[in-house]
Amino acid sequence: MRKPKQRKPLDDLSRSLTTLDANHTLIAVIEMGQKSWLVAGIVPGVERQPLKKLDTDEDALLKLLDRWRMEAEKAGHKIKRITVAFEAGRDGFWLARWLRARGIEAHVIHASSVAVSREHRRAKTDRLDTELLKRAFLGWLRGERDHCKTVAIPTIKDEDAKRPNRERDSLVGEQSRIVNRMKAALARLGIRDFNPKLKKAAERLSGLRTPEDQPIPPNTLAELYRDMERRRLVTNQIRQIEDARLERLKQAPKDGPNVMVRLLARVIGVGIETADMLVQEVLSRNLRDRRAVARYAGLTGSPDESGSKRREKGLARSGNARVRRGMIQLAWRFLNFQKDSALAKWFQARTANARGSRKKMIVALARKLLIALWYFVRDGVMPEGVILRPVQ
Repeated sequence: MRKPKQRKPLDDLSRSLTTLDANHTLIAVIEMGQKSWLVAGIVPGVERQPLKKLDTDEDALLKLLDRWRMEAEKAGHKIKRITVAFEAGRDGFWLARWLRARGIEAHVIHASSVAVSREHRRAKTDRLDTELLKRAFLGWLRGERDHCKTVAIPTIKDEDAKRPNRERDSLVGEQSRIVNRMKAALARLGIRDFNPKLKKAAERLSGLRTPEDQPIPPNTLAELYRDMERRRLVTNQIRQIEDARLERLKQAPKDGPNVMVRLLARVIGVGIETADMLVQEVLSRNLRDRRAVARYAGLTGSPDESGSKRREKGLARSGNARVRRGMIQLAWRFLNFQKDSALAKWFQARTANARGSRKKMIVALARKLLIALWYFVRDGVMPEGVILRPVQ
């Protein structure tokens, strides 16, 4: 595999690169809830550290920040920079985009990167959480590494591009639940050889007989018909999402992510669905290096070392679960469709004489494959021995 060209390393968002001027910087952190926000601040020239509970209202937050700015200026500290931070959660990134559009520096903190007390029964309140968040964010602003890690704030277009794939994933799960529920209802009656996924299943349903030579009871039959109608609706919605994706690729083939999807789909064994998921979830992100790619997918290990103790606790699973599941499934397919590739030969050599190691080594293959695909779509570095479909 050709060595990729060197690029300027990206900031890993674990520290601020802007020098902190504590006398002219207003710092605020928000503990966000569904019904209220608790805002804690550090105001230059003001000895007290204010704490204010607000309704979930962005305009009220803006007024509060402006009031704290005026308090600092009355104390002789002209505010040149306002920074706001909150943890990533249900509310997403809209508030950060809204604040940035109004000239306020907003950061979203990865919740699991904030250190907490290891006491068995530690006190936990919103006020204490804001204190922890404030200390972590202050260390981040000073440029000290690993106080906390901030999250890259996507545009609304980037967030929207992920919705079709995630909706399809949810619908596929719902489709499976409906089929399993129908099979369970039939199994309770002793009927085990009926496939509810067949096209003519609804027509055959009324003619089914139990082992006691009885028809399906009326309430159960009505339930099964409703489940079939639900499944038909879900199947149609999945088909609509897939057709819309193909139309999007056809209408804008040279759009940035679409170019990656089309390139990745040329790899034999990678379909449009998998290619779109990988591009939208991980490959289109501005990740720093190959380690960041593997870590984002949750395909790195979690060692536990202390003194003479050395053990591995398995996958960290701290990354994107969709990418992790998709890559492990793709790794198994890759072994079937790309048997002559260097990665497949590496896997076969490592597992040939190691009984029971295939499940463990498939994770390593998934990690290597993801990194190889990242180099492929980013730098055009062709994985060694991989066969591509002809250009259409």
